[in-house]
Amino acid sequence: MSIQKDIQELLKAEVISKEVASKIEVYYKSKSSSSSNKQFIAFGILGAMLVGLGIILIIAHNWDELSRPVKTIFAFLPLIVGQIASGYTLLKKDDSVAWREGSTTFLFFAVGSSISLVSQIYNIPGELDSFLLLWMLLCLPLIYVMRSSIASLLYLIGITYYACEVSYWAHPTQESYLYWLLLALALPHYYLLYKNKPNSNFMFFHHWFIPLSVIITLGVVADTKEELMFAAYFSLFGLFSLVGNTSFFTQQKLMRNGYTILGSLGTVFMLLMLSFSWFWDEIRDEPYPLNEMVFSAEFVTTLILTILASGLLYWQYKKNGLKALQPTSVVFLLFILTFIIGFFSVAAVVLINLIILAMGILIIREGARQNHLGVLNYGLLIITALVVCRFFDTDISFVVRGIMFVSVGFGFFGSNYWMLKKRKANG
Repeated sequence: MSIQKDIQELLKAEVISKEVASKIEVYYKSKSSSSSNKQFIAFGILGAMLVGLGIILIIAHNWDELSRPVKTIFAFLPLIVGQIASGYTLLKKDDSVAWREGSTTFLFFAVGSSISLVSQIYNIPGELDSFLLLWMLLCLPLIYVMRSSIASLLYLIGITYYACEVSYWAHPTQESYLYWLLLALALPHYYLLYKNKPNSNFMFFHHWFIPLSVIITLGVVADTKEELMFAAYFSLFGLFSLVGNTSFFTQQKLMRNGYTILGSLGTVFMLLMLSFSWFWDEIRDEPYPLNEMVFSAEFVTTLILTILASGLLYWQYKKNGLKALQPTSVVFLLFILTFIIGFFSVAAVVLINLIILAMGILIIREGARQNHLGVLNYGLLIITALVVCRFFDTDISFVVRGIMFVSVGFGFFGSNYWMLKKRKANG
């Protein structure tokens, strides 16, 4: 190892003592062991998936030639093998993460394949949504019995697919409120990860999978007042931004903070989409009786999310002050005010554009304060996206559009040059 050569060289030069050299060797050995364990876990999970797929392919190749009893045996065979492997893991390899995750992965897919094969063999009718629901309910105990994070992640994918199938893709569609109960059943494992392994890779994936699942499926509550879901999504993204701004996440690397990234990107995307006048023209043209809106599922959802986001915003403001808040954390309140104005006035679209511009400027300022090129360029990209959107407005002349693009281009060059020069002067 090159580190060993470096240590010996430092010892000969009397830069470090033998005691320090011994501590360095122990540190790097533990680091190497941790890296090897992560690779073993990853390859164990991948191996379990490949073995399961291989068995399915072998059986599928000769499926038509098999009798019904033989088909039934093969339908249950992966399930039996998976249960034996999981039982062996609990009894003999309970401390091995690789064994627990690998055997659970195999059993998770074995449950799904057994259900589908038995249905096919005996011609049992059923819809895809009922199959997914049964599969996920049967595999839910694996998360806690096997203490498996892979089972939790696969479960999150499965219930998200189930909600989309029921509420987005099936005909006729229906509200999948059951999804929220299914999601709640997986959250205790997320909390246990937070308490026991807050910096693990499995925790990192949960920070992305859970908010992504909620973003995808929040639209399942939409019924007759779909326009209100824009306010609901803004409150959701504001809530995510505030969660990502808590002390636990601010100590993490940015890529491990899925809440902040998704909350910010979602807020910017929604603002840019509503910076055009089409949405505001529609809500002014359609009647919105107050009694129907207040008792709609969309309004209740918006109200709950806004209360949660507002409560967290107030708590962070009292704890850390105004300067600690992210620009995207307060946009949901500004949008609610703009949304109300939009029912009566064309000024709403102007306010949306001003919010985007102000947010871009504040993010640029934050990037300059942190001496962070990524944050600074993100703010510049927001302003660039706003300029691009305004390029498609027919009311603006080509000269004004050209000046806007030139200004943003100089802004990119000037701010990055200033930041690099500042770093060089301080470095």
